[in-house]
Amino acid sequence: MADTKLIGFGNPLLDISAVVEQDVLDKWGAKLNDAILAEDKHKPMYAELAESHPVEYIAGGATQNSIRVAQWVMGKPGSTAFVGCVGKDQFGDKLEQAARGDGVNAAYMKHPETPTGTCAVLVKGGERSLVANLSAANCYEISHYETAEIQELVTAANIVYCAGFFLTVSPPTMIALGKHVAEKHKTFCLNLSAPFICQFFKDPLLSVMPYVDFLFGNESEAAEFGKAMGWGEELDVVALKAAAMPKESGSRPRVVVFTQGKDPTIVALGGGISKFDVDELPKEALVDTNGAGDAFVGGFLAKLSQAADLAECVRAGNWAARQIIQVSGCKIPEGPCTFNESG
Repeated sequence: MADTKLIGFGNPLLDISAVVEQDVLDKWGAKLNDAILAEDKHKPMYAELAESHPVEYIAGGATQNSIRVAQWVMGKPGSTAFVGCVGKDQFGDKLEQAARGDGVNAAYMKHPETPTGTCAVLVKGGERSLVANLSAANCYEISHYETAEIQELVTAANIVYCAGFFLTVSPPTMIALGKHVAEKHKTFCLNLSAPFICQFFKDPLLSVMPYVDFLFGNESEAAEFGKAMGWGEELDVVALKAAAMPKESGSRPRVVVFTQGKDPTIVALGGGISKFDVDELPKEALVDTNGAGDAFVGGFLAKLSQAADLAECVRAGNWAARQIIQVSGCKIPEGPCTFNESG
């Protein structure tokens, strides 16, 4: 545990991935490049998908994906840890095996009665729509965070990461993490994660923002955040205003990082904007954008943990995303990471 540099708290989900037709998206009210929480009407979808389409089961959950990618880029087993809630079932066992197989210290809370969460990944034309049924992931409790095992992991880590999806589950845990990070002068990172977080969970988001040292998001999430805050939807403006929001820890300015797919990555820091070009991937090499944003964060955090400068962190993030979108789902490529050989 002493070697843990990065810890993530989030919603562990088993992705059920399938390439689908437009009528499947329409039937379930799903939109490409979007993520929603499952409602009662979506409950039959998971079984129907498995019956009507070839499906793939992949270890998922946004935060866990980022931590697995970060672990791959960092290399040394045990450099990362991940905390969330799963059920005491076969899917939970599969998730734990996958995380540990990738070198991540999976420290799950295991709920005795609620099944492990799943996420339908509906892929069409290389783009994806996510419908998450949180189940056990929704049952995470701060009492687990307060156990000696988790406190030891948190104390050892110098970077904490949460996807915004965890705001729907346990804001008290996120605030406790934020207070720890501010007090110990560590680094707290948050992802906006989906437009619905800004729309429907604005209050919990704003309660955590004072502790955030690095804020991530893609162009649609950033625009929605700007709308929710009354700043408009121009990404440079949203990035600068988000960076300038009040901050609990005054030891460092907030950094805001907005990705835009193949368009330049926007970074706001200290009242200024920097933009970093993205190496474009040939369209025929694109397989599935699911996990691209998670992979970007994973690569970025891996280099941040090694005290790299912002340009190198962004380069690592875009490189990692490029690798992941060439496979189905957020699958860690076999063999050691070759980023440092990529020039």
